[in-house]
Parts: sequence; structure tokens; C-alpha cells
Amino acid sequence: MFQSNNLEELLLEEILSVILIKVSSRIYKQSNMLKEKNRVAFISVLAAIFITGFKLVIGILTMSLGILSEALHSALDMVAAIITYFSVRVSDKPADDDHNYGHGKVENLSALIETLLLLVTCVWIIYEAIHRLVSGNTHIEVNAWSYVVVIASILIDFSRSRALSRVAKKYNSQALEADALHFSTDIWSSTVVLFGLVSYQFLGWYAADSIAALLVAVIVLWVSYNLGKKSIDVLLDKSPKDTKIIVRKILKSYPEIKHYHSLKARTSGADTFIKFNVHFNPELSLREVHHVCDKIEAEIQSQVPRSEVYIHPEPDDACHTENELPDNMI
Repeated sequence: MFQSNNLEELLLEEILSVILIKVSSRIYKQSNMLKEKNRVAFISVLAAIFITGFKLVIGILTMSLGILSEALHSALDMVAAIITYFSVRVSDKPADDDHNYGHGKVENLSALIETLLLLVTCVWIIYEAIHRLVSGNTHIEVNAWSYVVVIASILIDFSRSRALSRVAKKYNSQALEADALHFSTDIWSSTVVLFGLVSYQFLGWYAADSIAALLVAVIVLWVSYNLGKKSIDVLLDKSPKDTKIIVRKILKSYPEIKHYHSLKARTSGADTFIKFNVHFNPELSLREVHHVCDKIEAEIQSQVPRSEVYIHPEPDDACHTENELPDNMI
């Protein structure tokens, strides 16, 4: 009897130690994720402030619409970077009584705001470029600083876009992805402005600066459309097709599952919520069904980062299948 009690105590201690290790590991990973996301977002804010100030000063001194349009673009990128920084801090807060599914959609709302800011940029750039082309007031002052600010901007934007994109993919963060997209757009638009400066100074093409600004606006409009559409899709709970393809493939690999239905998926920030019904042989025990469901959940979570999976098991009999159309038969 004494030996049995000792074995039970040892087993209980072993279970508790495993649980503590798993919880500690999860907290450590969560802490590292928050630190890395906050760090890359904060550095992007500093980079945006520097680029905006540099472009604005040189743009005013040279009166280059291309550089001034880039300065405004960078200014809105700076605002977007600040919004991203705070949204990342809020979005990773755990779920609470008021927000049962967490705060992830703060990231998607942030991305939508960034889209609206980009559209404001486009309106001003297009108006000013057309005004200069129509009025013929295309004179600008090109000097060495014009090239320094544009080339420096390209290098900084390239560095930041890579860092943001890496962390965004690592933690499935739409806010950081949107910020990376902003910096990537700056690379292309700065390249267009550089072309405009070279054409103006060396080819005597005086309208090149204004035309370059219009090309910047076109780039920004295209990026805004894609970013805005993606943000609205998430805010309206559009189902992610890639996720459903992954889940269907996993479910079809389990011979214990007779069929499944009501597969639904939605995203919220970096999190993905998945739910579906699965039908099992009625003769399987509850323990066996639960074991299979655990395996399915673990496999889905290994392929869909930061996902929560809700599985509703049902017996595969006539009363449960009469009015149901299995998803895998669609």
C-alpha cells in the first residue's frame, strides 16, 4: 500500500513537471514573439521618421515634385508604422471576457487605415502632377543631395521591408505584412523618382519629374487596392481558401473518418479559427474518437500557425447524415 502511494505521487509529480515545462515553454515563446514583433515595428517607426524628414528637406530645397511626393508618401508610411507598432502591441493581448476570440482584428483594422492613408497620398500626388504638367511649371533644382536622399531611401526601405516581411511570415502578422508592403512600395516609387531626376538633369526631359510622380501614384494605388481588399476580407470573415485546402487534405488522410461537413475557417490578426463536424463509426469508443480528434487537431496546428481547432464528432448513422451534405463531396 505504501509503495503504491509512492508510485502515484511520483506519477503525479511527473505529470505536473511535464505540464509546467510545456506551459513555461509556451510563455517563453510568446514572450520572444512579442519582443521580436515590437522591436521590428519600433525600428521601422524610427526609419520612417528619418526617411520622411530627409526627403522633406531635400524636396523643399530642390522643389522636386517627385521627391516631395515621396516625402508625403513616407510621411503617411510613418503614420502607418506608428499605427502598426501600437496595433501589434494590442493585437497579441490574450482573449478576455469582453473579447473571447482575442484582439487580433486590431491588426486588420490597422492595415485598412494604412490603405486609406495611401489613397490620400495618391490624391495629392495626382493633383499636383497634373497641375504642373498643365501649367508647364516643371522646373526643379537637381543636385547631389537629390540623389543621396533617394538612394539612401532605397537602401533603408530594402532593409526594413526584408526585416518586416521575415517577422510577418514567422508570426503570421498582417499588420507587419502591411508595413513591409509599404516599405517595398517605397523602393519602387523611389526608383521611379530616381529615373525622373536622371531624365531631367541629363536628358533635358523637364516633364519627367511630374510623370515619375504619376507613376508613383499608380504604384501606390495598386498596392492600396490589394492591401485594402485583404484587410476588408478578414474584417468580414472571408474564409481563407488555402487553410480549408490544408484541412480537407488532412481529414481525407484519416481512415477512421467516414466523412466530414460544415467546415468553416476565419482569420483574426495572426490567429486562424477552424471548426468542422466529423463522422466516425458508431462502434468506436469515446476514448478512441477523442484520440483521433487530438491527432487531427495537432496536425492542423502544425500546418496552420496559431490556429484554434474546434471539432464536433458525430456517429455515422442515418439520423446524423440524412440532411447533411459532406464538404468532401462538394
